[in-house]
Amino acid sequence: LGLSGPPGAGKSTFIECFGKMLTERNHKVSVLAVDPSSSTSGGSLLGDKTRMTELSRDMNAYIRPSPTRGTLGGVTRTTNEAILLCEGGGYDVVLVETVGVGQSEFAVADMVDMFVLLLPPAGGDELQGIKRGIIEVADLVAINKADGDLVVPARRIQAEYVSAMKLLRKRSKVWRPKV
Repeated sequence: LGLSGPPGAGKSTFIECFGKMLTERNHKVSVLAVDPSSSTSGGSLLGDKTRMTELSRDMNAYIRPSPTRGTLGGVTRTTNEAILLCEGGGYDVVLVETVGVGQSEFAVADMVDMFVLLLPPAGGDELQGIKRGIIEVADLVAINKADGDLVVPARRIQAEYVSAMKLLRKRSKVWRPKV
């Protein structure tokens, strides 16, 4: 499962909750979290693991943060190989969290069975849903943080994305992307 979305959409928090749910159901979960590398120093914070404290202590979970090291597309040069190694190592669910910073960070969509775009409610320009790029390859658009005062904006952005996705060409005869 590939997951992407803008900064602040709650990707790491979602992965921790979803990953814990899966391990409680006796799945072995691997998380490959990709962080951007600095164009100045080449370094990377690799902080996603620190936001998944419970999952990182779970014996049925493995979390591997990796830097992009200049690779474009939201993944690392070796993400596909890392997915195969995790599957070969007995992990039956592999979650790949991309850098997630724009319309073109969706290389992971070709590496996974399902590509999920996580969006926060009231995330800005309502026309984001009809822009080409990442939305065209999403199998599922999940509006995250849809509680409290954000319920109404979440429902509005959901309706906008449902409408926008009707304008996109179908990629599959058996699956229609959901919002």
